[in-house]
Amino acid sequence: MNGKVFIVGAGIGGVEFLTVRARDLIGAAEVIISDALVDRALLELTPPHANRIIAGKRGGQESIKQLEINQMLVKYCLQGKRVVRLKSGDPWIFGRSLPEILALQEAGCEWEVVAGISSAIAAPMLAGIPLTEVESSSCFAVMTGHDLSRLPWEAIAQIPTLVILMGTNNLTGLLEKLREGKDADTAIAIVRWSGRIDQQVWTGTLADIQSKLPSGSLSPSVIVIGEVVKFHEQLSSSRLQMLENFEQCIEKLPLQGKTILVTRSAGQASLFTDLLTNQGASVIEMPTLAIASPTSWQSLDQAIADIADYDWLILTSANAVESFFGRLQKSGKDSRALHSLKVAVVGRKTAEVLANYGIAPDLVPTDFVADALVEALVNQNHVLTGKLTNQKMLFPRVESGGREVLVEQLQKYGVVVDAIAAYESRCPEAIDPVALAAIQNQRLDAIAFASSKTVKHFCLLLDRVAPKETWQGWIARVKIASIGPQTSKTCDELIGRVDCEALEYTLDGLVEVINRSFV
Repeated sequence: MNGKVFIVGAGIGGVEFLTVRARDLIGAAEVIISDALVDRALLELTPPHANRIIAGKRGGQESIKQLEINQMLVKYCLQGKRVVRLKSGDPWIFGRSLPEILALQEAGCEWEVVAGISSAIAAPMLAGIPLTEVESSSCFAVMTGHDLSRLPWEAIAQIPTLVILMGTNNLTGLLEKLREGKDADTAIAIVRWSGRIDQQVWTGTLADIQSKLPSGSLSPSVIVIGEVVKFHEQLSSSRLQMLENFEQCIEKLPLQGKTILVTRSAGQASLFTDLLTNQGASVIEMPTLAIASPTSWQSLDQAIADIADYDWLILTSANAVESFFGRLQKSGKDSRALHSLKVAVVGRKTAEVLANYGIAPDLVPTDFVADALVEALVNQNHVLTGKLTNQKMLFPRVESGGREVLVEQLQKYGVVVDAIAAYESRCPEAIDPVALAAIQNQRLDAIAFASSKTVKHFCLLLDRVAPKETWQGWIARVKIASIGPQTSKTCDELIGRVDCEALEYTLDGLVEVINRSFV
C-alpha cells in the first residue's frame, strides 16, 4: 500500500479556523506530526489509534531537529501510512515546508500541501485592523523578524503597512530599524494569541510601544505597523458591542461568562469540553496526562492468548478498553474471543466505549468507582460470595498501578486477579502555554479534575515553572472541582482544598456540581 504525506496548514488555532479539507485529513490520519504552536484541540480530531507526535519547532524551546522530522515523514510514508504534517498557520508562510518536501521527493514519496489561514492575515483582522484601506494603505508586506540583517530596510520604509511574524524576541532591534526609515510616531500594534481566549492587543507608536508592554515573553505575536492600526479601537469596539447585543438576545446559560480549565489527557478532553461549552463556559484545555504504551506488551499478550482461562474481564477506564481491544485485534482476535467471559466495567463512559466493540457489560456498579465493583459482584446476584473462590479475573490497568483496593478486596474473597499493564499515563513534558498564561493572569473561574493523577500532574507541571506558594497564589480565587472522593483527597493533599465534589462520579456529575457552585 502506498503512503502519502499531507502538509497541512492548521490555521491560527481551534477547529473553527480549519479549512474543511484540513479537518477531513486530520480525521483520517494514521500518523500526525504537529508543530508546538498548533492548537492541541486539533489533535483530538484524529482517530483513537493514530500516532501523535509533537515535533516542537517553537522559537527558543527544544524541538525535534528538522532532519529528524524529514526522516520521520519519509519513514511513515514508506510504511504505507497516511501522514498529516500539521503546521501552524499556512505551510508556505514561514512554515519551513520546503526541506520536508525535498526529502519526500528524493525518497519518491507522494505529498500534497493544504493551505491554512495565516496569522499574518487573521491576527490583524481579529484585532480590528484592516491591512488595506483606500486612504491609509494601498499595499502591505509580510516578513519575519528572525534575522533583521536580511531585510531591505530602505524599501520597507516605503511600504504603508507592515506585518511582522516572529519579531518580538528582536523587538528592540526591530524598532530601531523601523525608526531609521519611518516617523517615531508611526502606529504599531502587537497581537498575541490571535483568535484564542487569551488574545491580547497592545497599541502605541514606534517610540512608546515598549513602555506599554508587560515583562516576559510576548510570543506568539503578530506585529502590525502603519496608519491602519488607528482603526483597532473603533472596529474592535464595534465587534465587542455586536457580541454583547447578541448575548442579550439569547438565553443565559449557567456557565456563561465563566472560564473553566480542563485537565484531562489530550485525547480525551473533547467530550468534557463539549459538556461545559454547552452550558456556556469558555474552556481552556491543559493536558495533564499523556497516554502511552506500557513498557512491555508481553504480559497482556500472554493473557489474551489464554483468554479462555478467565471468568471475568474487568475494565475500569476508557483507556483500558481501547488498549485491551487494540492488543486483542493485534493478536488476530476480535470480541468473539470473549464469548465465555463476563465483563464488568466501572462508569458509564467505559460502558459506552465498550459498546463500540459490540459488547454490553454484564455488570456496571451503581456507584461509578472501582471499589463499588466488589460489592456489586458479591451482593447483586451476579456472583454469589461462595462462588467467588478461585474465580479468575483479568484486570488490564495503567502500568503505574491503581485500584489497589479493588484488587485486595477481590483477593480476600478468593479471587485470582491478574492485574496487567495495558497502558501508561505519564506527565506531559511541558505545560500548555495557553493554559499557563490563563493561570498566571488569573483568568480562570474553576479548575476541573477528573482523577487523582490529573491533580498530581497539574501540580508537577506548575512546580516546574514556579514555586508552590507562587502558583497557589495564582489559583487562590479559583474553584477547585473534583469528580469524586479519591480525587478530592488528592486535591486536599496537594492543593490544600477542594471547593466542590460531584455527587455522581461522572463527567456529567462534575459539570452539574460546577454549575451549582456558581449559583
